Amino acid sequence: MSNRMWGGRFASGPAEIMADINASIDFDKRLAAQDIRGSKAHAAMLGAAGILSAEDVAAIAAGLDRVGGEIERGEFAFSRELEDIHMNVESRLRDLIGPAAGRLHTARSRNDQVATDMKLWVRDAIDSLDSQLADLQRALAEKALAFADTVMPGFTHLQPAQPVTFGHHLLAYVEMTGRDRGRLADARLRLNECPLGSAALAGTSFPIDREATARALGFDRPTANSLDAVSDRDFALETLAAASICAVHLSRLAEEIVLWTTPQFAFVRLSDAFSTGSSIMPQKRNPDAAELVRGKSGRILGALQGLLVVLKGLPLAYGKDMQEDKEGVFDAVHTLSLCIAASAGMVRDMQPDREAMRRWAGAAYATATDLADWLVRVLNLPFRDAHHVTGRLVAAAASRNAGLEELSLAEMQAVEPRITAAVFDVLGVDASIRSRTSFGGTAPDNVRTQARGWLERLGKETAT
Repeated sequence: MSNRMWGGRFASGPAEIMADINASIDFDKRLAAQDIRGSKAHAAMLGAAGILSAEDVAAIAAGLDRVGGEIERGEFAFSRELEDIHMNVESRLRDLIGPAAGRLHTARSRNDQVATDMKLWVRDAIDSLDSQLADLQRALAEKALAFADTVMPGFTHLQPAQPVTFGHHLLAYVEMTGRDRGRLADARLRLNECPLGSAALAGTSFPIDREATARALGFDRPTANSLDAVSDRDFALETLAAASICAVHLSRLAEEIVLWTTPQFAFVRLSDAFSTGSSIMPQKRNPDAAELVRGKSGRILGALQGLLVVLKGLPLAYGKDMQEDKEGVFDAVHTLSLCIAASAGMVRDMQPDREAMRRWAGAAYATATDLADWLVRVLNLPFRDAHHVTGRLVAAAASRNAGLEELSLAEMQAVEPRITAAVFDVLGVDASIRSRTSFGGTAPDNVRTQARGWLERLGKETAT
């Protein structure tokens, strides 16, 4: 039996294994809405250009609406024999309206059709992810405002370094997420050129209006080179790259939540909504949502790597290898969406333990830098000398397992005679965080200003 798409050239159908490896309908049916939208715009343009009659355009539009309705209601019978979403839609359209359906493919190819569908899908996905990321920012900023003066240890090398506030720590992720949104917005801006009308690779001899099609589909302009248009998957790569960086940020937040919920840290508690138990140990509360966010980041990074490998050796223009772009993109977007939603849920859910955080905020001589700064500011010591004096004082305190604030003035003056009792004013964690008033610093007033600024900005986005 000859193939319905190219039966004029081939006398028989493909081998069974060829049908299995070639068909993409199992996953590209997710492009149905975009495919129908693109086909309606293409038909309208063909009608306006005088290539199709008004009757054919009307029949095609009405038929495509019926096909779309069947798909939305779950009534559509997808066929692997028809390979992909394009031919499934066209075949059903022919059943509904007859020969006019065959005229829809005038001046286009599946090559420019799938590129257009994918751009439309990725553009929609970016818009959805951006909305979710804005919600995550809102959750983080709200929590940061609520805990703007809650002290906690700040870490370098996962060792206590200096006191910070919990709000300041959370705002770091607001900034990261803002950059994630910026990268997705950049990807959206660059992808917003319409490939439709590029046909297989060389354009078409029909007098089409590609500007009209681009406008109808919300693109800024048509693509300028037909070879590039059908072979370009930069937009998918760039979106996956942005998604991968975002996934890494979410994974870092998830890892911190995992650490914070351990008894050793005990900085935050997650409710039952984001925790699970053990099948054998009844006492366990596991932060599985955070662990899954951390683990699923690998799938997103893998999708980027997979598509890079697919594309790296392809000559222009289209190759069937490019069919392998879809599953990775679909899965990565879905996975990232889940991870963002889970992250926002955990941020809203988690309850900080102020006392536990405070208890560790001053541990391991975390206010030593404040002491060094005081020596520079008050005694006019060069910072390197102040660093050395502070190191000796830390060693003296450590030798008797005491805190810096527990050293007597005489013990301090034995190291640096000019030290006065005023030094004890900077050795508490509250004094430390209040002093960090430089722009971007952890001082509670800074944190409140930054959190309110973000919430105002996000509120304006929602309003528009």
